[in-house]
Amino acid sequence: MYQYNEIDQTLVDERVAQFRWQTEQFLRGELSEDRFRALRLRNGLYIQTHAPMLRVAIPYGLLSAKQVRMLAHIARTYDKNYCHFTTRQNVQFNWPKLEQVPDILADLATVQMHAIQTSGNCMRNTTSDHLAGVCVDEVEDPRPYCEIIRQWTILHPEFDYLPRKFKIAVSGAVNDRAATQFHDIGLHLVKNDAGAVGFRVLVGGGLGRTPIIGKVIRPYLEQQHLLSYLEAILRVYNLFGRRDNKYKARIKILLKETGIEKFTAMVEQEWQLIKDGRELATERVEEIKAHFAPFAYQPNAVGDKSFPQHLDHDKAFATWVKYNTAAHKVAGYKAVFLSLKAPDVPPGDITDAQLDAVADLAEHYSFGEVRTTHRQNLIFADVKQADLYTLWKQLDALNLATPNIGTVTDMICCPGLDFCSLANASSISVAKEINDALDDMDYLHDIGELKINMSGCMNGCAHQSVGHIGILGVDKKGAEWYQITLGGSSDNEAAIGERLGPAVAKDEVTKAITTILDVYVKQRLEEESFLEMVKRVGITPFKEQVYADN
Repeated sequence: MYQYNEIDQTLVDERVAQFRWQTEQFLRGELSEDRFRALRLRNGLYIQTHAPMLRVAIPYGLLSAKQVRMLAHIARTYDKNYCHFTTRQNVQFNWPKLEQVPDILADLATVQMHAIQTSGNCMRNTTSDHLAGVCVDEVEDPRPYCEIIRQWTILHPEFDYLPRKFKIAVSGAVNDRAATQFHDIGLHLVKNDAGAVGFRVLVGGGLGRTPIIGKVIRPYLEQQHLLSYLEAILRVYNLFGRRDNKYKARIKILLKETGIEKFTAMVEQEWQLIKDGRELATERVEEIKAHFAPFAYQPNAVGDKSFPQHLDHDKAFATWVKYNTAAHKVAGYKAVFLSLKAPDVPPGDITDAQLDAVADLAEHYSFGEVRTTHRQNLIFADVKQADLYTLWKQLDALNLATPNIGTVTDMICCPGLDFCSLANASSISVAKEINDALDDMDYLHDIGELKINMSGCMNGCAHQSVGHIGILGVDKKGAEWYQITLGGSSDNEAAIGERLGPAVAKDEVTKAITTILDVYVKQRLEEESFLEMVKRVGITPFKEQVYADN
């Protein structure tokens, strides 16, 4: 993984010192709330319902064991012994004290971490495929380009105060696991007719109150033009994005109002003005790629005989392998998902003790690295098949081996009213109720792949618009109600979910979900997934049953 140089470390250290001074000024009453708000947001600090919330950047979802131990230290020292992983591969602490936030940032800086630009109207953390570098369908590892973009975006003076927040995602695989079609800019590594790798560029995707699928504005961009083309897009957005209405300030609205042809022409015109002499040098790309060189995999790992024997003799282990591991491009290895969706645990939460144990296991089994996913789980990306059985037992003892990756209970869920000051409705308690009703693993595995995403407000932090089943909390005269959508997807064939009907009351949500699943089980064709069935029959059969008593 990328290691800071002297320039990187100096920048982060000086940012910590700067924010410490700003925080002290605010606490002494020398800075107004309005002035301090802009400063704290640039350092990832929100003021939530009960306490400040600090969002820490995890660039493209990659952590070292040392960094994981630091997250455990922060949770234990400054928070309530846990933290929360988000859908954009970052981590959040929900209970820090304002006066201690500079100390947290100083501790993070010692392990090459920070909270710069994790909030505010700026370029946010660049995300990527959580299986980057190991997946079997990869064109090229996207992480070096994510790192190049990270360095370009951090404290970029021209784009520090954009009309609204701005998010970039990069995918290097055939299958899009980075939701690139729902980002302000989505980049796909692709090959041209000559076999050279470049980028397909999408712009204008986004979720929230106006979910929109991004559009391709350039089918193929040469690698050397990556940063200059991104700069051209950002310049057009910075100049013409709306600042009079925050609900219409995202680039997706600018593209929609301008039209794809005119918007593309504006970007191309700007690019022609700046691209000459601004090429990304091949030597620079190779320098960054060296930080992501393949590990020293054992060539004889594929010859292990114990793995198939354990599969044959331990049904629980075989089930875990089926749902919580993924194929690896190197024979004899697997990528392992650590489920943060155990029963009675808020989705995405992990304790300090679990974090310390995860760091130890990463060093022992996966070259000392841990990854975060878009569905709020963790990954050991490089585990020998011979080690899977022993690792499974240790993860099970840590409550991190629930075999539910990709199933109904692998639910994305925002904090909702429990923490967020923007929320209209609860999320965590509703998720628990749904999980309690679906605690039969045989039933879950029979249903198969099904993604439920639930958000407590229109900001859509849990991406409910692209859930196979989406649940959105809304306020009705002080009461919590929930809108349900079906058929969304953030994969290659991206889709916005269709609203099922009127919102349902909080105490009816679980019944509605179980009814939807019952309709699916009774009416599906053989081997037909939930999403395939919704595409085939539409939402009418589900709607008729959910609202049958109305």
